[in-house]
Amino acid sequence: MKGARMSIHGGDVYRNHVDIDFSINVNPLGTPECVKEALHNAVEICGKYPDMEAERLGEAISTFLGVPKEYLIFGNGASELFMAIVHGIKPRKIVIPVPSFYGYEYAAKSVDGEIIYYEMNQENNFCLKENMKRILTEDVNLLFLANPNNPIGNLLDKELMKELLLHCKDKGIYVVVDECFIEFCGNQLSLLSEIEEYEHLIIVRTFTKIFTIPGVRLGYLVCKNNAVHTKIAGQLPEWNLSCFAQEAGCICAKQAEFIEKTKIYIEEERQFMEKELTQIGLRTFPSVSNFITIYSDKPLYEKLLKKGILIRDCSNFRGLGKGFYRIAVKGRKENKILLGNL
Repeated sequence: MKGARMSIHGGDVYRNHVDIDFSINVNPLGTPECVKEALHNAVEICGKYPDMEAERLGEAISTFLGVPKEYLIFGNGASELFMAIVHGIKPRKIVIPVPSFYGYEYAAKSVDGEIIYYEMNQENNFCLKENMKRILTEDVNLLFLANPNNPIGNLLDKELMKELLLHCKDKGIYVVVDECFIEFCGNQLSLLSEIEEYEHLIIVRTFTKIFTIPGVRLGYLVCKNNAVHTKIAGQLPEWNLSCFAQEAGCICAKQAEFIEKTKIYIEEERQFMEKELTQIGLRTFPSVSNFITIYSDKPLYEKLLKKGILIRDCSNFRGLGKGFYRIAVKGRKENKILLGNL
């Protein structure tokens, strides 16, 4: 089972010789020094139990997002929160657009819910379409969406999203929106502005990607609905947030300037990569995030791995198949090395 889990995610540097890892989508600017310092300082308090209420962290994130802290729930990464959501809501029927992050399916299967897959097709660059409403019927309990989507990197159309939210509100469907990559393309594109309007909306985010701290494990969700909030929180273990995660999170919440700097950097490097990849002859799919999905009929994963470069083979993404690969946008030096090898 452990091997099966790793095969559906990137970052398996433990069983491969990897010099440069393009398979995980973290910030190429690295972890801010102030966050590293907070992690070092947390060593001094790890002899105590962490704050079960994460009070300081809640206040920091509340200020960072501009939402009441009562709307927040913290998790050991976004993955723990996806699992808590499905166990709290106990949906009988779940809709998941594909291709998308496997974590939604993994969580849904843990409650034996029926999963309906909405297939986004290659002809329209794997974008969500209005006809999705046809399968969002009264017997559906939960819809998973990603904004931007992983592995494609495209944003949801905001007007379509509002239509879907209204439709799901009418049908009694909870909507989980994964915004784990939203900071890379601009917080103004978030659905946080809709959180007061829709009690059935649950937004999930993480500090993993933007602050390059996947080993720390820190995610959070935003939900106005107090009853749903209580159900989800009741599925989380006590002390699920380490003192390291809490200390790092308090500092991360103050790094608006770093996030803006990252957004500008990523946009420039992504455009550079897209242009160069196209000139090589590879098909790319439009992305606004810190990764790009490409298509090639050559065995790129195997050939690059022999050179110590790890990319994400997307053949096991439901809705994709052989020949699809995802590559992270890294620094110019690393990006040129990848392009040279390609």
